[in-house]
Amino acid sequence: MINEQLRRAILDDRALGAGNVLHRLTRYGRSLEGQVLWLDGTWRDPAGNHPEVLTLGELHETVATYAGFYRRNGVRAKDAVAIVTTSITDFALNLMALTSIGAIASLVNANMPVETRREYIRRQRVVGIMTREPWHKELQSHLRDDVPPLFVALQAEITPEDRAHRPENYPFRHAPNDPILISHSSGTTGIPKSAFHTHTTLFHGALSRLSDGLDCSTRSRLLALPGHHVSAMSNTLLGLLLGAPVIHFTDPSGKGVLDGIEKFRPTIVFGFTHTFMEMAGEDLTDRDLSCVEGFYASGDAAHVVHIRRLLEKGQHPVTGRDLKPKLAPGAIFLDIFGSTEMGYVLFDYVHRPGAPSMGRCIGRPMRFAEAAALSEDGEVLPPGAVGRLGVRSQSLTPGFWNDNVRWHQQWLGGYFLTGDLVYRDAGNNFYHLDRTSDAIRTSEGFVYSAYTEELLLSEYEEIRDCTIVGLAAEEVRFGWEDEGVAETYVLLELADGVTAPEDPTSWVNAALTRHGLPAVAGAVLVPEDTIPVGITGKVLKRILREQARTLVAGR
Repeated sequence: MINEQLRRAILDDRALGAGNVLHRLTRYGRSLEGQVLWLDGTWRDPAGNHPEVLTLGELHETVATYAGFYRRNGVRAKDAVAIVTTSITDFALNLMALTSIGAIASLVNANMPVETRREYIRRQRVVGIMTREPWHKELQSHLRDDVPPLFVALQAEITPEDRAHRPENYPFRHAPNDPILISHSSGTTGIPKSAFHTHTTLFHGALSRLSDGLDCSTRSRLLALPGHHVSAMSNTLLGLLLGAPVIHFTDPSGKGVLDGIEKFRPTIVFGFTHTFMEMAGEDLTDRDLSCVEGFYASGDAAHVVHIRRLLEKGQHPVTGRDLKPKLAPGAIFLDIFGSTEMGYVLFDYVHRPGAPSMGRCIGRPMRFAEAAALSEDGEVLPPGAVGRLGVRSQSLTPGFWNDNVRWHQQWLGGYFLTGDLVYRDAGNNFYHLDRTSDAIRTSEGFVYSAYTEELLLSEYEEIRDCTIVGLAAEEVRFGWEDEGVAETYVLLELADGVTAPEDPTSWVNAALTRHGLPAVAGAVLVPEDTIPVGITGKVLKRILREQARTLVAGR
């Protein structure tokens, strides 16, 4: 934990925000010689090397060099530049460089489908695009846009000599509402939303937690988060602020992260839920995860069955009857629920080894936020009633870049709609049921796909993963917002070596009936990797519905 003197110095620094973290660190007594950022080999420095670790001084020099390149190429304060890559380090260093001259980094996952990515960037009206191979050639097509960028550059073009081109007022002095970052949603329903964050919003949650004496850990943290996401950037900046060793890890696959843990020996591991699902599906028998005290899952709520497998590994600190800290077997798992628009997670729920499960509980709202389950007319619903999740917080994005109509459509009753369906209990604990776009209206009532998948995974250890999908005639629109009805089907991925049930549909329905849930019209066994996922690992239900028609017809 950081000491009280440093905590007070940070909280008393009224100029501090997400746009200038790097440039405030020496004011808190941090040495330029100290190592701060460990790398996974995906980043090439301006001299052409692939360093394994950067000191604070080297980080300052690199950011200054990048900033000089941007200034030399015509970027000014309040200009937006698209950063198109997959490396978390690329995103972080370009973000710090652009904010140091008052500009805005639009973080774009290069794995986005080409046509979607082209339209997304076009709508940004960026003044420049920074990328690396193999995306450079395709991105040059933006030079023919109606409002073309000034440049489409390769990161390898930046050289140490560029440092001399920094502006005289370097680093830029931010006002609280200055925009610094644009991050896109997963895009599971079409063109991704472009939420922007300011000097204040991106760090409001972190500083609020710090003022409460929370999230003050200086333990090493491995970030296997999608680099374009606000969670990756905010956790990088927070780690630097606290003096915690930050490990950038671009490969989000379960096997990749397990290898990263054994190599870097972090205490905390951050990732999206899909990463932890894949980790839980690996053979963990001979994996050395003893260094891990906590797995932190950001994004959608995780499935308990995957969480429990990881709770068996690692260790976590407890305070004994003698009031002395000690280590107990098993890591903790923090389900930290949030989204691109929230700037900082607004809920967290701690799963502990041996503790009873509360199903899809995402916890209570953090102190700096409000949440409610809302009716369709924006009324706050009582405990037990299912409704839309609405949130309020100063950490929320101020809007969607160049998309005000979409932004205003996402508000109801004074709350920002996250796109989730929830209910709360009498203790103000919230439970996540589904995305509004994924709920299925049937003749027997609503089927909440995420909730039903959770139940099946907990009932049958033979199931590695499963996905609920609704099918109806082409002209029928069904779901939370529509009146049509559909039939539900479940696609099952069985664990290795498991004997398939003779009648998968009856097998699945037996579990659903025991719990009073609507039966499915059919269950289909599918091989691993059949279910399509997006760039952040989320299941693409709109694509899956088309594939499911073929799978169901051939069962």
